[in-house]
Amino acid sequence: MTDAPAVSPPELRRTARRGLTIYFAIVVVLSGGLEAYIWMNPSTLGTLVLPLMWTPALASVIARLILREGFSDVSFRFGGLRTWRWYAVGLAMPLVVGVVAYGVAWLTGLVGFQGDTTTVLRGVAYAATAATLVNLLSTTGEEVGWRGYMLTRLIDAGTPRPVLVGGLIWAVWHLPLIFAGVYAAGSNRMLSAVLFVGSVVSISFVFSRMRLETGSVWPVVYAHATWNAIIQGPFDGASTGPDAALWTGESGILVVVALAAFAAFASRGRWTYIRRLPGVGVPLSRVVSTSPARPTPH
Repeated sequence: MTDAPAVSPPELRRTARRGLTIYFAIVVVLSGGLEAYIWMNPSTLGTLVLPLMWTPALASVIARLILREGFSDVSFRFGGLRTWRWYAVGLAMPLVVGVVAYGVAWLTGLVGFQGDTTTVLRGVAYAATAATLVNLLSTTGEEVGWRGYMLTRLIDAGTPRPVLVGGLIWAVWHLPLIFAGVYAAGSNRMLSAVLFVGSVVSISFVFSRMRLETGSVWPVVYAHATWNAIIQGPFDGASTGPDAALWTGESGILVVVALAAFAAFASRGRWTYIRRLPGVGVPLSRVVSTSPARPTPH
């Protein structure tokens, strides 16, 4: 797929760049302060993870208020059949990646399996329902910022390969916690960081397409919640052994490979960007080209 830049009017491009400048400055200050404190006090991760995950949303709200953009473009509508198809993709991703990556790890003996199949299946059922509902509280904070604001502004700003750039920014945001050894970190933290970037960039292509195809932030909020609940819950919980973090988990080799394959499948074809201009309630459509040609409004 060619992640092409957007064709935006000059004034929209300038406004988007101003918005991104404000947004990133606030994210760096707020997230940097929290992550620095967690680095020095690792036991506070559980307490501060929710405020940390809400810093992207808070930054986007402040940027919108400063530029008087409004909130109609987030968008908070649930949508119709086009939207529900992407909710199904959001649920399928952690299930498919979990079964393939963790299944291979367990069957080959690369990673130990603790418990039994029935327990894991019950855990997956719980994670896909009740645990996902709980996770919506935290993932809403991230996605209102990352895909509800940053992604669309990267496109409107004419950023080359905006989906890739957005995925890299999202990945880098996590890295201080990995290097601190409190999140998705194996014995080799540098290797974990590199693999984690691959994992998150792959997910970002799926999440970005959900957001652009539906014009709504909710499918991405849901997909993010199910991923965290299912992968970090029953699948990670059933994995044991000294090399578990190397092969499984969000910085595991098998998970990165499975995610890349899933993202390639979900990214195929042409993307349609259903959007609302900042401050304007009229939805528009734009095709994001998968060929070298630049996208054109229609």
